[in-house]
Amino acid sequence: MELSELQQRVDAWIRQYGVRYFSELTNMAVLTEEVGELARIMARKYGDQSFKEGEKCDLADEMADVLWVLVCLANQTGVPHGGSGGEFRQENLARQRAAPAQSEALTPKNRLSQESFRNHGRTAAQNTPRKAKGSVRGVRLW
Repeated sequence: MELSELQQRVDAWIRQYGVRYFSELTNMAVLTEEVGELARIMARKYGDQSFKEGEKCDLADEMADVLWVLVCLANQTGVPHGGSGGEFRQENLARQRAAPAQSEALTPKNRLSQESFRNHGRTAAQNTPRKAKGSVRGVRLW
């Protein structure tokens, strides 16, 4: 499905079943909430957190919610349907191609190494990985 078709379908649904679009600011808050719900599932499924009893864990549903609100915002703010979004992709690709050239211009002395970035501002004891000691109500204790 093309982005333009998705935008048209969302708009048609809003006009047929919904009363109206929420305001742009409200939809931005809703988008933030939906991204938070997606982040919670990602942290539990792929990260170090664990699911709570009865907590829903449908990654696809949360991604669909984020996409829905994002398309609503695009419709509201006049982001053009633009066919397949080819112009956006071309612009994005051009930026990605330029990024390596810009990073190569930095001297090694100006780059922050991954290790020093990770350890920035912490003592050696704080950077030492700790072993899990157990869990309480499904939450890992470190």
